[in-house]
Amino acid sequence: MSDPTGAGAPVTDEEIFTGHEGGKLSVAATRPISSPRDLSIAYTPGVAKVSRAIAEDAAKAKRYTWADRLVVVVSDGTAVLGLGDIGASASLPVMEGKSVLFKTFGGLDSIPLVLDTTDVDEIVETMVRLRPSYGAVNLEDVSAPRCFELEDKLKEALDCPVMHDDQHGTAIVTLAALRGANLVLDRAIADQRVVVSGAGAAGVACARILQEAGIGDVTVLDSRGIIHAGRDGLNPVKERLAATTNKAGLKGGLAEALEGADVFLGLSGATIDESLLGRMAGGGIVFALSNPDPEVHPDVAARYASIVATGRSDFPNQINNVLAFPGVFRGALDSGARSITEGMKLAAAEAIVSVAMDDLGPDRIVPSPLDPRVAPEVAAAVAKAAEADGVTD
Repeated sequence: MSDPTGAGAPVTDEEIFTGHEGGKLSVAATRPISSPRDLSIAYTPGVAKVSRAIAEDAAKAKRYTWADRLVVVVSDGTAVLGLGDIGASASLPVMEGKSVLFKTFGGLDSIPLVLDTTDVDEIVETMVRLRPSYGAVNLEDVSAPRCFELEDKLKEALDCPVMHDDQHGTAIVTLAALRGANLVLDRAIADQRVVVSGAGAAGVACARILQEAGIGDVTVLDSRGIIHAGRDGLNPVKERLAATTNKAGLKGGLAEALEGADVFLGLSGATIDESLLGRMAGGGIVFALSNPDPEVHPDVAARYASIVATGRSDFPNQINNVLAFPGVFRGALDSGARSITEGMKLAAAEAIVSVAMDDLGPDRIVPSPLDPRVAPEVAAAVAKAAEADGVTD
């Protein structure tokens, strides 16, 4: 029987390590140097004229260097995939892979930049000093709650797009998937209550974008249970969540949260007992997004839910950030945006759904991450939203 996901046979360790030998990136020239004339244009003496022109008018660097189109993938290696705090060097293969995805799907040059410090202010200072060398910052695999402070400080310090993909890429694609599921099931987001299991980077961002999109209610849980007003020991990020979520005033754990809920969104890595899904409203939606092991196996979740999605490529309905970040950054850079706004994120989610509209179904609520139409659609929508939000040059 054919594989409906297209994932094929499992890859071997030998294939994986061979595919990483020497790294996954290289620098290629945009113009050949095959004659003395070529050399005199690309380097000395010709390059001096370009440098002199930029010295007189810094804005010309956008035209005559690659910096304006270069995305730096920045990490301190403190929250890498499911591996945790493994350090800067060990995170580099992941960041190289992210740069490959920027080039493959967004047509953007990108380089990884892993920093051997976990001090937020040191990272900000480093990025400020390097600002002439790049056009946008993709934060990656930085632990919570530091990631919130780091992103906020970078956005304040830099005059270019900054986005923590673990937060907002996940949130954009999750919203797109919920939009797609609701179209299939003929439901309205305003009538739904979503339970978010996990209050880290992705969980907080998902809760926020769902609120921006008009969700009926969001109940967020951390390792201690439902985040609610008056609960002791909340950090500032969770205090803000407590003030704006959980309209139902629920207290307790996952059992209490899931009672009558319409959507379960798993972002914690914690396995849940299938009996808890039985507490949800009939025909619910389950997004079990922890990798490599979802909170509940999709086949089990399907006994209780009408639509199930995971973060894995070997099951239908993969919620994968590659649907979002290449197009988001491409659109931001195409439009000359100085930042990435909530409106741009919402526009990206709508664009993702639009690509799948012709054949939406219970097993296809978002397009394939490999669909070549996605990034251009997202980029165009993001660029338009950037202009509407007034953040373009």
